[in-house]
Amino acid sequence: MGDSHHDPLRVDFDRKIKLEFHGSTVTSDAGLLAYREHDDALELTSTAASGLQDTRTGQNTQHTLTALLRQSIYSRLAGYEDVNDADRLCLDPAMRIVVDGRAKNQTAASASEMARFERQTLSSKENLKHLMGLSGRWIDQAHQHRRLTKLILDMDSSVSETYGQQQGSAYNGYFACLCYHPLFLFNQFGDLERVMLRRGNHPSAKFWRRVLLPVIERYRDRDSATADGGVAVLSAQRSSVCALRSSHCRSPTRSAGKPIQDSTAGSSRSRSKTTSVGEPSRK
Repeated sequence: MGDSHHDPLRVDFDRKIKLEFHGSTVTSDAGLLAYREHDDALELTSTAASGLQDTRTGQNTQHTLTALLRQSIYSRLAGYEDVNDADRLCLDPAMRIVVDGRAKNQTAASASEMARFERQTLSSKENLKHLMGLSGRWIDQAHQHRRLTKLILDMDSSVSETYGQQQGSAYNGYFACLCYHPLFLFNQFGDLERVMLRRGNHPSAKFWRRVLLPVIERYRDRDSATADGGVAVLSAQRSSVCALRSSHCRSPTRSAGKPIQDSTAGSSRSRSKTTSVGEPSRK
């Protein structure tokens, strides 16, 4: 029997790309193309890069901020956490395709270029502020394709162990290690609404307002812009905020005289405070 012949598979974000099997040209990261297809449909990295401030002052810039951000994100998605991996990944055909721009026909950014981007450009005060609210903007774009009828927010503090002399690292007695103590805010779909990286010795409730209140305001604006009331969020939520404020801010370890309950039975790695903001709390 002869070999069967099929037309090559193509992706929507760039119809020039053909997915075929060639034994002499192989990549172990072809799965990144699926991420890139999803990225293009929701315009995630393009939205993220549009709000970044370019701190580079030289005239010989080889890659756009969008390309550098994509390479940084997709490298982590593929399991490459070390910036030094960029020297090999810049030649990988899958990485060059998903990064796009100059990388498609030449090479992606080198390790030195990625190091400058992550340590200088992304770490500037303006860009850190932009990145802190980025996940919320991504969620808003996803909600354009998925109608939201209620909102449940779950606030968790967690632990990120550190090694060596990392800035902001401190010993946390609850987790019994040197760490950062980030504060996360998730919705009922498991999407990260907002996050704040904090020093390891900060109490569980430290800076909770800076994490929760901007998200509430974001959904309040959406509610006021929805004429039919389809998003029943935050129309009368002052009682929910006040309840959370009174129970969550008195002490990092106690709430109204009682210990904060762990978010999962038997877990010692995170604490949780869940509040539904779809309707005011009822007595």
